[in-house]
Parts: sequence; structure tokens; C-alpha cells
Amino acid sequence: MGGSLTREVLTALAEGGVAAIPTDTVYGLAARPDLADAVEKIFVLKGRPPEKPLPVLGASVDQLRGVVRFDDDAERLADSFWPGGLTIVLPRADGFDFDLGGEGADTVAVRIPRHSLALALLRETGPLAVTSANPSGEPPAATPSAVRAYFDDEVPILDGGAAAGEASTTISLAGGLKVLRAGEISEVELRQSLMS
Repeated sequence: MGGSLTREVLTALAEGGVAAIPTDTVYGLAARPDLADAVEKIFVLKGRPPEKPLPVLGASVDQLRGVVRFDDDAERLADSFWPGGLTIVLPRADGFDFDLGGEGADTVAVRIPRHSLALALLRETGPLAVTSANPSGEPPAATPSAVRAYFDDEVPILDGGAAAGEASTTISLAGGLKVLRAGEISEVELRQSLMS
């Protein structure tokens, strides 16, 4: 795996810490979802309200099957748009009982990013809880230097260069397709994929 500070990032994540990683659009604060203290650190670092649950990124659909339950529509959309700019909110998988915020949330937002360095990391670590690397209310960090300006030396950074791109489209499939946040992939494209 390329990138600087890789060993420091892997060690931090393995030991229940938080690391900053590149994604398709911004840098994110990442932690292992099975380590409650690590997830809590993300909320504290960001000043994120606890009622806003964290999404989970994975390197493959098979990885994410341990996080959420895929139905036929989710499988079809994953085949069409992952890795890439689609976040899908799905029911939690049996046994995935970890607290990601959002008290009693029975769903998890999941995505496979297309950033090659993020994918390489996720293949090694397994799924990670990830949210944008900025204090709540501040602009997202698109570069390692922006992450450093926000968090100084509090988190190691996996340097993947500048991140740039349109935000992911976020959807729910509960009771049919519902767009929760418009983004890179249009609702027309999504519906066409479901009909094909």
C-alpha cells in the first residue's frame, strides 16, 4: 500500500484510535466500528451530535455484508455504481450491534469509495466508520494540510494527495428508492439501473 504514514495509520486503527484517510471527495476521520471508544473519539474530535450516526466504508460488498443486509435492489445498485459516489442506507446485518451514533438506529449508511489508497487500506483493516475530517460546521478538509490545520497531531493522516469530486448521492431503499441527498449519481440513473 502506498502513501505516507501507512504503518502509523494501521497501528492507530488497530489500537482503537482515529486516523484521517482520503476518500473520493474529502478526507475522513476513520475508526473501527467494533471499538466503541474509537467511534466515540470521532464524535469528540468533530463535535458531532451523537444523534447523527456515522456511515461505514468497505472495500467490497462481501465486506459490507457483515454490516448491512443487501436485498436485490441494493445488489443491483452496488454492481452498477460501486466503487463510487453512491451511499446506500440499509438494515443492519444480524450481529452488527456496534454503536455508530443515532440511538437505536436499525440502519447503516454504507459505501465503497473509488479512491485507490482508501480501498487498499479498507482491504487491510476491514470496514471502517468514516465521516468528514472537519469540526462540525467547518468546511470539509480536502488535503492533508487542511486536516492538520483542524486536528494538529491528534490523528495520523494517510496521505493520498488532494481529494476532489462531487459528494456521493445518498439513498434509502426502505419502501422504495428515496434520495436523501443529491450528489454524483442522478435519481434517473439509479432508477434506470433498477429497471435493467
